[in-house]
Amino acid sequence: MYLRIALAIIAGYLLGSLNTSLIVGRFYEVDVRKHGSGNAGMTNTLRTLGKKAALFVVLGDIAKGILAYLAGYYIYGGHPGGLLGGTACILGHIWPVFFRFRGGKGVLTAFAVLLMFDWAIALGLFLVFIIILLITRYVSLGSVTAAFLFPIAAAVFGRDVPTMVFSGIIALIIIIKHRENIKRLLNGTESKFSLSRK
Repeated sequence: MYLRIALAIIAGYLLGSLNTSLIVGRFYEVDVRKHGSGNAGMTNTLRTLGKKAALFVVLGDIAKGILAYLAGYYIYGGHPGGLLGGTACILGHIWPVFFRFRGGKGVLTAFAVLLMFDWAIALGLFLVFIIILLITRYVSLGSVTAAFLFPIAAAVFGRDVPTMVFSGIIALIIIIKHRENIKRLLNGTESKFSLSRK
């Protein structure tokens, strides 16, 4: 059992460590961590490299979240295994072993993992994110709000204990990773979302 747990975690973490924005950036000979917000994620990729690069990041981050959940699901067995693999994937995305442990904030990958086992909550949080983004044009505010609502939604809809634990851990990590964005939001200096490349 312990071997399968370890394998599920390792598989998820290594998948997560394949940080898509940094991989895509290599084709442009650009490290997005050295530009814009310094974050290795979709939004900073869009601002730095443009729409096409950002689209590849979206697809890659979602794909690895799905694959990590499936890896854990089949290696360890069932939903708990999927959560192990998925959580490890998110941690790998944020602290990737292949890129000196400097990655993104894990929002897209977390969404992909959640989509695999609870599509209703995933789509509900995505709707919240879109509404906030459309109203305020702040990606960070939408991400933080959705993360904050995740454990609340899991509790309200009576999800199982593994899901509750997962929701609490992921919400806390995502909010902490957005602490600088939160400061900028409070100071009124946070950059707004735009489809145009800067």
